[in-house]
Amino acid sequence: MFRNTRPTVIGDNEFIALMALLMSLVALAIDTMLPALAVIGGDLGVINPNHNQLIISVIFFGVAIGQLLYGPLSDSIGRKPAIYIGIGIFMLGSIMSLFATNFPVMLAGRLLQGLGIAGPRIVMMALIRDKYEGREMAKVMSFVITLFILAPTIAPAIGQIIISFGHWRAIFAFFLLLSVISMVWLAIRQPETLVVEKRIPLSLSRVLSAIREVCSNRIAIGYTLTNGFLSGLFLVFLTTSPQILQEQYELGVKFPIYFAALSIAVGLTTFLNGKIVMRFGMRILCHRALYILFAVSLLYCLPAFNYNGHPPLWTFMGYLILCFFAIGFVFGNLNALAMQPLGHIAGVGAAVIGSLSTLMSLPIGIYIGHSYNGTILPLVMGFLGCSLACIVLVIWTEHTADATVKSDLDS
Repeated sequence: MFRNTRPTVIGDNEFIALMALLMSLVALAIDTMLPALAVIGGDLGVINPNHNQLIISVIFFGVAIGQLLYGPLSDSIGRKPAIYIGIGIFMLGSIMSLFATNFPVMLAGRLLQGLGIAGPRIVMMALIRDKYEGREMAKVMSFVITLFILAPTIAPAIGQIIISFGHWRAIFAFFLLLSVISMVWLAIRQPETLVVEKRIPLSLSRVLSAIREVCSNRIAIGYTLTNGFLSGLFLVFLTTSPQILQEQYELGVKFPIYFAALSIAVGLTTFLNGKIVMRFGMRILCHRALYILFAVSLLYCLPAFNYNGHPPLWTFMGYLILCFFAIGFVFGNLNALAMQPLGHIAGVGAAVIGSLSTLMSLPIGIYIGHSYNGTILPLVMGFLGCSLACIVLVIWTEHTADATVKSDLDS
């Protein structure tokens, strides 16, 4: 199916499935919690409902910091050992959250989960970059993300089932089980992709050098910043969706069904992106999707304000489906575009890109999320502003690129 320059005992389809599982640990650690936020906050004495959003946001902070560690670490000791370390730390964080008796301990456990899960998340990207490049990498990433979308599709339902028939603490036991499965599968089936001869000693100076290289490369930093705004947009939805759908629209236990519909929209488009990216190229698809995202958000401002922030549910769901349909064409392509000039520092390059974009998304997501006032207006305006910022950044990124550079990005 794909060009693979390294001999391996694992087939392309199994490789994609394994990478999707490693990537899905992040989504599962986030989305499984969504139906339980209010319950956890109530049990742990949270007074302001908006503060429950921190159970989601804090894990992103851990992921952002952790990525800077695992990228260089994977270049030094190999991809698989770095992933093992990350999953081990994630398991420790799961245990801490499992036995948390107050909100600060819960947040500390979630932070540790983020620090750990950053390992498989970022090293997985470097592992894929070891095997593929250009449009083929974008194609692989699209299929990985398509399978990854299954996680947020079913994760809220899993969380809802757990809290309906048991206790929210059992969610963290579920995380421990998934960690063991993914670690065993990786150990048995996936060969190491970074040979000893190509490993680079771990050093702080190398990390700082990579940060300087990413920040001085207009293509890499431009697409990274774009990804940051897009990730911020996504974080806004994740943190506010339980309050909007469960409480404002009074969906209650039906929340996982509506959340799954939105996840399916992203999954369908990422799958479609994998089918057509070889034909049209990454840049064109990103451009068109971002313009659609901006136009849809701009148009939906009319009903959003006309109904004082509480339009009919069917219109709001239609708006979100169109937004996520567009987003599905952007995520995988943006990562591949940012990584394109960094093949010689794939591990640390992926770490810097992932860390910068995630750190950038946090203040955006937290600020807009904490602006929730019982209406959808903060979310819609946040989507509008972030999509406009993405368009401006893409134009700036490609403004001085000559035909050769653009050809390389589309290759």
